[in-house]
Order: sequence, then structure tokens, then C-alpha cells
Amino acid sequence: MRRLAVLLALAWSASAQALFDDDEARRRIEDLRRQVQATERAIVDRLGKVEDRGAVIELASQIEALRGDLARMRGQLEVVQNQLDTADRRQKDLYVDIDSRLRKLEQAREQSAASDKPPADAAAHVAETKAYEAALNQFKLGNYPLAISAFQGFLVTYPSSKLAPSAQYWIGNSHFAQRDYKQAMVAQQKMLSAWPEDAKAPDAMLNVASSQEALGDRRGAQKTLEALLARFPASPAAASAKQRLAQGTKR
Repeated sequence: MRRLAVLLALAWSASAQALFDDDEARRRIEDLRRQVQATERAIVDRLGKVEDRGAVIELASQIEALRGDLARMRGQLEVVQNQLDTADRRQKDLYVDIDSRLRKLEQAREQSAASDKPPADAAAHVAETKAYEAALNQFKLGNYPLAISAFQGFLVTYPSSKLAPSAQYWIGNSHFAQRDYKQAMVAQQKMLSAWPEDAKAPDAMLNVASSQEALGDRRGAQKTLEALLARFPASPAAASAKQRLAQGTKR
């Protein structure tokens, strides 16, 4: 009987703790269930071993008390289980709510990107192209000072444009057309420094060689043409450089 009382005391002590986290709650529930089952088996074992009538009556009274304790333990189990189930539902509801909100935000962002950004980007690209073409038209018309100003303004407005290397190249060509060979070299060297692998780079090097030759630096012009052939052997400018080298760097 002492062991039975100890077992019941342990079970009741464990059942008194009602609120704890999910993992702990699940573990405690299983412990309580095992203790209830152990208590029930202990009662059955004791009944099977008792033969004295007086002892049976005494034990029956104790069993009745134990049954009350077991009922309270089962009630405690149900309370804890309900709390755990409620916490699980709330957690799932919270997850669904957060997921739904995130999806709505993502959809709103995608719709905004689809409806706003492309037109804005397209409009910017159109304005960029028009600004470049306007500057190039000034060069074609022979308005070289205006072309230089227009291309410089283009570079200030669109420094990261794909047309920026070409704009810098035409600044150099505009200076060359005005026979300002030193400024032509400065402009083309700036282009070659900023965009060394651009498609206009071979033409820029050819323009540098022409400026050097115009300034009387034939040796410098020859070195520039040789460098052009070494760096861009398959370019149209390289064909011109090869021909000029064969003719003694004549422009």
C-alpha cells in the first residue's frame, strides 16, 4: 500500500503543472498517462492478492479514494491536452496569416514592377537615345563645339549609359575635326582608360595615332598603331593601322 500511495503522490505532483511549452506538455501528458495506467494495474494486482475480508473492506475504501484521484488526474490530462491543441491551432493560424500577408505583399510588388517600372525604364531609355542622337547630329552638321557640349552634357546626365563610350569617342573626334589635336588625344585617352575593351576603343586608338602624327610625333603614332594591331588585330581599325604602317604612318 505504501508503494501505491507513493505512486499516486508522484502522479498527482506531475499533474499539478498545467502550463509549459509544447514539447514539455507532450512529454508530461505521456508521463501522466503511464502513471495512470501503472496505478490502475497496481490496484488490480492488490485486489488479486488480498484474501482477508477486513483487509478487502479497507482496501475497497482506499481504492475508492484512488479512483477519485485517478479521475482528477484524467481531468488534468484533458485540460493540458486541450491547452496544447489550442496552442497548436493558434500557431497554425498565425503561420497561415503571416504566409497570406507575405503572399499579398509579394503579389503587390510584382504587380507594381509589371505596371510601373518597365514604362519608366522605357521612357528613360528613349530620352537617353534622343539625347545621344541630338549630339551626334550636331557633329554630322559640322557644329563641333555644339557637339562637344551636347556629348559632355550626355555624359553628365547618363554616366552609366551603354552609349557613354561612344559619346566620349565623338568628343575626341570633334576636337580633331577642329584641329585641336592635343584635346583630341586627351579625350580619346580618357575613353580608352574608362572603357578599354569597348567596340570604339580601336577607332579611338586610331584617332590618337592621327593626332600624334598631326603634331609631328611620328614615332609615337607608330607605337600607337602597333599597339592597336596587337590589341585588336581583327578590327576594321586594325586594317587601317596596318596600311598606314606600311605607308610610313601617313594618315
